[in-house]
Amino acid sequence: MTYDITAPKTLDASIKLPASKSISNRALIIYALSGGEHVPTNLSDCDDTAVVINALKSTDKVIDVKAAGTAMRFLSAYLSLTPGEHVITGSERMKHRPIGILVDALRALGADIEYVGEEGFPPLRITGHQLEGGQLEIPGNVSSQFISALLLIGPMLKNGLQLTLQGEIISRPYIDLTLWVMSSFGAQASWMDNNTIEVKPQPYVNKPYVIENDWSAASYWYEMVALFGDSMPEVRLNGLMDSSRQGDSIIKYIFSLLGVKTSFCTDPKTGETFTTLKHKIGGVQHLDFDFINCPDLAQTVVTACCALGVSFHFTGLASLKIKETDRIEALKNELRKMGFLIRSVNDSELIWDHGRCEPTFEPIDTYEDHRMAMSFAPLAIVHPHLRINHPEVVSKSYPHFWSDLRQAGFLIEEEQ
Repeated sequence: MTYDITAPKTLDASIKLPASKSISNRALIIYALSGGEHVPTNLSDCDDTAVVINALKSTDKVIDVKAAGTAMRFLSAYLSLTPGEHVITGSERMKHRPIGILVDALRALGADIEYVGEEGFPPLRITGHQLEGGQLEIPGNVSSQFISALLLIGPMLKNGLQLTLQGEIISRPYIDLTLWVMSSFGAQASWMDNNTIEVKPQPYVNKPYVIENDWSAASYWYEMVALFGDSMPEVRLNGLMDSSRQGDSIIKYIFSLLGVKTSFCTDPKTGETFTTLKHKIGGVQHLDFDFINCPDLAQTVVTACCALGVSFHFTGLASLKIKETDRIEALKNELRKMGFLIRSVNDSELIWDHGRCEPTFEPIDTYEDHRMAMSFAPLAIVHPHLRINHPEVVSKSYPHFWSDLRQAGFLIEEEQ
C-alpha cells in the first residue's frame, strides 16, 4: 500500500494523542509483578503495548513479540522470575537485534536462559524461578531498555538489586522514567551516586494508575507547525505534562529553536491539561544537538531541519543503527529522494550543510519503521503529493496517526 498525501493550506486542529507506550509497558510489567486487581488506565493502543498485554494474558509456551523491542527486553526479565518454561521470539529483524548483554546480566542474577538459535540473539528459552539478585555491573552505553528490564524486576529479587553502570550512560531519561514509574507503585529505587542504582527487595503495591499521553507522538505535530510557518498554524494536544518525566518532552525545547511556541493550560473543571503549539518568528539557521538522551526524536528533527533549510550537526545517534531498521542509512536514502544530501560520521553523527541533489520524489520507503512514516509525512507541507509506502507501520506506536492527519485537513489517498 502507498499513501499520496496533500497538506491543507494551514493547520488548526485539536488532537487526542495516544498514551505513552513507554509508560504503558513499564506499568503493565509492574502490574503483573504486583499481582493486584488494578489494571493501569489510559493504556496505549499501539502494537508494542498490545504485545505485552497479550503475553501477560497468554498461557502459550511460545510468546511472539513480533517487532516490539521493549516487549522483548522487559518480558525476558519478567519471565525469568515467573514460574514455568517459555520461548520468547519475534520478527526476523528482532532475531538480529542483540540481547546478549541482558541475558548475561539475568544469568548473573540466577536466571535460567538458553539461546534457541544464534548465540546472543532471540529466540530465548526461559525457565522462570525466584532469583537471588544482588550486585551487578553492566555497560552504561547499552540500550536503556536492558537497564530498565533489570530495574523493573528489582523489587521482586530476594536480595534486591544494586546495579552499577560502567562508563558513559546513554538515554538516562528513560532510566529515570523507569524509576519514577516504579516509585509510583511503592518501590524503593534510586540513584546511590552518578552511576549506581539501588533497588530494595520490597514488593510493589498494586494501585490505580493513569498513563500520561505520549510526547514522542507530539513531536510530529511540532514538525507540522514548524513547516506551516507563518500561515498561523495552531495545534492543541491533550494529556501532556509540562513537568513530564518522558525524555522526549525535550521536543518542546528543540522546536522552540525551530520556530514553535509551546504553552500549557489546565481545565479548572476537569483538571485535564492542554498543550497549544503555535508558530513564532525567529528560528535558528543552524542547529547542533546531542540526541544521546532522546534518540527517537532524531528522525523528526532531521526531516524538519532539511525542509526548513536549517543546517545541522547531530550527535549521540549510535543506537539508531540497531532500531527497527538502520535509521541513519534510512534517513540518508529517503532524504536523497527529496533532494537533500546528508552524511554520517562514525555511525553516530548526522551532518547537513545544505548539500543538495536532483530530487526524484519517489515514494518514501518506511523499512518496517513507524517513525520513518510519521517523520516524513509532514514533508507533504512543502512537497505536494508526497507518497509513502507501507503507511500501516504507524500501528507500532500511533495507530490513529493517519486518521488524525485527515481530521487536521490532510488529503490522504490510497494507491495500490
